[in-house]
Amino acid sequence: MSKPHRPPSGRTNLASCIVATIFLIFVVIIILIVFFTVFKPKDPKISVNSVQLPSFSVSNNTVNFTFSQYVSVKNPNRAVFSHYDSTLQLLYSGSQVGFMFIPAGKIEAGRTQYMAATFAVESFPLSASPDAAVNVGPAFNDGGFGGGGQPGFNNGFRVGPTLEIESRIQMAGRVRVLHIFTHHLETKVRCRVAIAVSDGSVLGFHC
Repeated sequence: MSKPHRPPSGRTNLASCIVATIFLIFVVIIILIVFFTVFKPKDPKISVNSVQLPSFSVSNNTVNFTFSQYVSVKNPNRAVFSHYDSTLQLLYSGSQVGFMFIPAGKIEAGRTQYMAATFAVESFPLSASPDAAVNVGPAFNDGGFGGGGQPGFNNGFRVGPTLEIESRIQMAGRVRVLHIFTHHLETKVRCRVAIAVSDGSVLGFHC
């Protein structure tokens, strides 16, 4: 005669639960390690490549021009970066003189997208005392202003008067990691742009 089967003991059930729990904890740890090393969300990087003024005019101490800015936005994530409607602001002496919407879009994983923004700036009066002169030296070639050394003798030449404007780009969006986790990201960049009042040439910019 066959012996009747005994029901599993409580110890066996407890051991199985412990093994399953340890396995689940191990899987969660592995997922977290992969997430924070490979899929950790990173803010996109905005680089301003150039600034131009296609048109520029000064009349009765009032300036009017068209502003163009070329930027590159790099998505360092391993997932698509979907950005919302973004903005580009132009300020002079702390007041907004120009504004443009950047339409929503997507940047593929690890890709860089190039963007160009061109818009007309409404006429605005120059400040009472714009900068008398600015030194144009090697620092301008690096996107900076002026340079070291004695004022007016920076192995370059002096131009003036000048005006300084500031551009601000703000971009926000999200990435979906492993098609499960959604993270909101945001990045900003500010640039100071020096412009020669005499002919509207861009002397340099610093971001």
